[in-house]
Amino acid sequence: MLRIAVQAKGRLYEETMSFLAESDIKLSASKRTLLVQSTNFPLEVLFLRDDDIPQSVATGVADIGIVGENEFMEKGEKADIVKRLGFSKCRLSLALPKDIDYPGVEWFDGKKIATSYPAILSAYLKEKGVKAEIHVITGSVEVSPGIGLADAIFDIVSSGSTLVSNSLKEVEVVMKSEALLIGNPHLDEEKREILRELLFRMDAVKTAEDKKYVLMNAPKDKLEQIVSVLPGMKSPTVMPLAQEGWCSVHTVLDEACFWEIIGKLKALGAEGILVLPIEKMIV
Repeated sequence: MLRIAVQAKGRLYEETMSFLAESDIKLSASKRTLLVQSTNFPLEVLFLRDDDIPQSVATGVADIGIVGENEFMEKGEKADIVKRLGFSKCRLSLALPKDIDYPGVEWFDGKKIATSYPAILSAYLKEKGVKAEIHVITGSVEVSPGIGLADAIFDIVSSGSTLVSNSLKEVEVVMKSEALLIGNPHLDEEKREILRELLFRMDAVKTAEDKKYVLMNAPKDKLEQIVSVLPGMKSPTVMPLAQEGWCSVHTVLDEACFWEIIGKLKALGAEGILVLPIEKMIV
């Protein structure tokens, strides 16, 4: 049995549970308790505060964990980064009142900065040669300048709307963060085998992200040109149709270039283009 530590609430909790569900890890839908076992996979989920997850994995209370990179770097615990998961993206930034003219990072010299991430901030200021007073606070860091508790803040920024609502502006991005799958470096072989199977499922979900399965009817005399504009994973599937001179082409397209390629296909005579979502992809 493999134990994974997961944030007990919040945005990362929601995205983590959705990701596990997409990986076909079935968990009880009843009222959440501290520890929940999967009904179809040798995995149990331990719900913790996000800042407790790095230590729980490093000490072996949990075998693996999903945690924000910001928390992992702040705690500095000895655990392995097993996989970058690509969701819950944000950044850690310095921000100050919007009416202040900001000349550069030297502005922070001698100032008081409120933050929940003193270790990351301290390392950054040392690197920049800036001597500032770090005021550690939990909770609503962004209100600190407005009530005179600090001159500036160092905090998580996602959309930036919280900064705007508190009359702050982002001036320095110190680090970017995303969800990480971390692991205890001393897992036994049985647990490593379960982890490999879990990663196999996760990779299938991640590979399918932003991909579309596309089917179209194509005139045979344009087939070579149509195939040349398809950036599929490998050669597309081509099957003959009952109608003379036509064939069916199946391929996978990335959503980032989808509309551009669809336009080229239509110009080359492709018809009846059908687009389907991909749930999982094994390569």
